[in-house]
Amino acid sequence: MGGSFPHRGEIDEQNAADRSIRFKLLVVKMIKNQGLSVDQVCRDMSLGETAVCRWLMQFETELQGQSGVGKPLTADQQRIHALEAEMRRLREDNDILKKASAFFARELK
Repeated sequence: MGGSFPHRGEIDEQNAADRSIRFKLLVVKMIKNQGLSVDQVCRDMSLGETAVCRWLMQFETELQGQSGVGKPLTADQQRIHALEAEMRRLREDNDILKKASAFFARELK
């Protein structure tokens, strides 16, 4: 009835992506809030130091109100990212409606 539902694979991908972001944020907060060293966290969690440092830089960049590289980690940047995607979609929809309106206006003449 009326809408399309995502396939199971799409739902699983979204859940995995959400878990991945939450995991990265958890690691960053362990370092920032609990005072653990990058080296210690990497060793204890079997993570690559380069990746963890990249997550830290991403987090710091986002705290300054800028968008970092990759998927946003902070809630504010996630919201901005979602709103920008929605705005792109709405602009595309608006362009389609303008073209359809012009087409039908020509047909009526």
